[in-house]
Amino acid sequence: MTEQTAAFKPTLGLLDSTMIVAGSMIGSGIFIVSADITRHVGSAGWLIMVWLITGFMTLTAALSYGELSAMFPKAGGQYVYLKEAFNPLAGFLYGWSFFAVIQTATIAAVGVAFSKFAAYLIPALSEKNILADLGFVQISAAQLVAILLIILLTYINSRGIQNGKIIQTVFTATKLLSLFGLIVFGFILAAKSEIWNANWTDAFSMKGWDADTKSWGEVLGAGMVGAVAASMVGSIFSSDAWNNVTFIAGEVKNPKRNIGLALFLGTLIVTVIYVATNLMYVSVLPMNEIAFAENDRVAVTASHAIFGNAGTIVIAVMIMISTFGCNNGLILAGARVYNAMALDGLFFKKAAALNKYAVPEYALWAQCVMASILCLSGKYGDLLDMISFVVVLFYAITIIGIFKLRKTRPDAERPYKAFGYPILPAVYILLALVFCVFLILFKPVYAGIGLGIVLLGIPVYFISISNQKKS
Repeated sequence: MTEQTAAFKPTLGLLDSTMIVAGSMIGSGIFIVSADITRHVGSAGWLIMVWLITGFMTLTAALSYGELSAMFPKAGGQYVYLKEAFNPLAGFLYGWSFFAVIQTATIAAVGVAFSKFAAYLIPALSEKNILADLGFVQISAAQLVAILLIILLTYINSRGIQNGKIIQTVFTATKLLSLFGLIVFGFILAAKSEIWNANWTDAFSMKGWDADTKSWGEVLGAGMVGAVAASMVGSIFSSDAWNNVTFIAGEVKNPKRNIGLALFLGTLIVTVIYVATNLMYVSVLPMNEIAFAENDRVAVTASHAIFGNAGTIVIAVMIMISTFGCNNGLILAGARVYNAMALDGLFFKKAAALNKYAVPEYALWAQCVMASILCLSGKYGDLLDMISFVVVLFYAITIIGIFKLRKTRPDAERPYKAFGYPILPAVYILLALVFCVFLILFKPVYAGIGLGIVLLGIPVYFISISNQKKS
């Protein structure tokens, strides 16, 4: 086992930890994905229901993770929980998937979202501005800006957690206030009773958009479950990364108390804001305008209705602030997982070491390289479909771990116990598995590739173990 050259310093309080939860969750999704959700379910009632189901699942999972975070208050979070509840292979498969697609693809996608909306202010930064065509890959200005953003935030976080903490707190507070302002101004300045009433007429009759026939069709029976599962890809991606605070447990003051509280407070704040934002959309825009907003940018269309022509700039600035803060949280937290894996001999050895600022600098730069490659791949849109399948699958397995640990370690210290155990954790597991099954049925390519990436980790694990024994 590789030893660290320094120790993590507990410098994050409850407010800092809550800002990491909320800030890592809110990126670009809430401004965009409601269009795709509406094309799947076709009504105001089901649009709000999808966000409520996602919010319930997120809160339930977060409250369940509180027990694990209190039992294992150390860096690595979910990787550690899976290793402790099951075996090192389970932990590695999560860590492998985390590095291969979950965290790095999310960082890439959020970075590209930043640059796409920056192009509203500086058109030269557009993804249509191709800077180089290498034959096998085209490099656009948007991709280059995304990579530069990732490099900048990686460098800042390599200089100590204090810098990352300040950025996270300031940017998260700013985007929470901005979203709150957008909701309030939307209801005050642009909400129309005729639009609201029309949207809520027959609000729970589910309709799906057929891109081939260019028409709406009624969705019934099992198709309704499939439509909800497919639409939740967007809402789950928008609500993901709440568990990032568990990765930095070694740097949180009183982690047995503060991580569980931060998980609850952060996910609750974001869930309320997400539902309120969608209620605002429904009060300002007809359902067809939500479903077919240009480039799926529902918030831009809504902001135009609220603020006129200046609305586009308002949203562009909001999303740049949102994605900048989101990526800071993702980059800060993600490297701690690779550090924990390296300490177990399951990642690059250098990732186990902390630099003079007590942060895993090598792990940060390894993550930066992988995320930058995914920016250049141009496949981050496809990767996001895989992310939702993979993360929910691992959330379900991790919560199953709570049941297993209650049996195998009944006398272990549990400063906090999962809320509503065993009912709520069991409900989450059931909903998560239904989501995964229907995603395989309705989006077999993306879910299949996501599962393939997870399974590819099995031979990689045994190769790593074999190399470890030889050395």
